[in-house]
Amino acid sequence: MRSDVDLAYLKRAAAAYLARYAASAAQLERVLERRVAKRCRIGGADPADHAETVKAAVAFCVGAGLVDDAAFAAGRTATLAQRGWPERRIRAALAQKGVARETAEAALAGAEIDDAAAARRFTERRRLGPFRPPGVRAEKRDKDIAAMMRAGFGFELARATIGRAEA
Repeated sequence: MRSDVDLAYLKRAAAAYLARYAASAAQLERVLERRVAKRCRIGGADPADHAETVKAAVAFCVGAGLVDDAAFAAGRTATLAQRGWPERRIRAALAQKGVARETAEAALAGAEIDDAAAARRFTERRRLGPFRPPGVRAEKRDKDIAAMMRAGFGFELARATIGRAEA
């Protein structure tokens, strides 16, 4: 059997995806690889035969300006900082999306993230520490610190933010 995966198909698939979602080049490549794998399963072909075609489609999108890792990183950084994510967690989220370390660092430098303000927004949104009712603050202190650390905040910042509960 043959699969009907070609450059024109991948360009259309990439354009359809990018019309709905912002993406980095690496993320778009993963999406197209999944599309190719699905088509190849149906058609009985080998997805590895289309690896160069996927790379060509991604390169076309980058060249056409449809994919811009720097703009993606800046936008994603601003969104996550507004949600109250710490710098460490934003850096990990960008790495997961396939943004290069240098590009992520430039986006983080441009965003001027304040981890202390992010910690305050996080505790307020989740009603942790000083935003809990006074009667349960002390008994939930360790759980609140653990929740902040799972969210990507450092121990000292979590302890200082939650520690305000005893005040």
